[in-house]
Amino acid sequence: MTSIIFKTSVLCTCLAFFTACTTTPTTKKSPEPQQTVDIRSVSAQGVGGKIGTVNFQDSPNGLKINTELSQLPSGYHGFHIHEKGSCEPAEKDGKMGAALAAGGHFNPHKSAHGTPNDGHMGDLPVLNVDSNGNAKTTLIAPRLKLADIQNLAVMIHAGGDNYSDLPKPLGGGGERIACGVIQ
Repeated sequence: MTSIIFKTSVLCTCLAFFTACTTTPTTKKSPEPQQTVDIRSVSAQGVGGKIGTVNFQDSPNGLKINTELSQLPSGYHGFHIHEKGSCEPAEKDGKMGAALAAGGHFNPHKSAHGTPNDGHMGDLPVLNVDSNGNAKTTLIAPRLKLADIQNLAVMIHAGGDNYSDLPKPLGGGGERIACGVIQ
């Protein structure tokens, strides 16, 4: 006899030699899609060693971002999704720059730079790195889903992000210091 095993809730009533059973299948919700991306240091000379990972997972509140990073300068850092899936250096104004092949912030709606709630779609909450150079935190990008960021890059900048273009463009994040391709 072939037996098939189902996860069910079973209510059985036994009478003499007969058993009457009612089965109701239970539905288990599938986990939300997720993806882990390796993050590497970047410079004008190229892509360097791995410094950790960023995990992206869809959630009811938006894209949940878990960071497990090390070897970063302490303090606040601009943290963004960039428009192209590359971390390679590129030339700008006659000079090579770290991860410039990633292009600018992901901005399909041509919005102004701003907060994760109202700016570029790629504007993420700032990344806070502790005094030991580690960033182990969970952030939410409320307007993004994992499908939105496929084949793009996640970028960490040298400076913070004040979510404004004043006094410096793009929040003052400056140089790109770490990057990962989301594929």
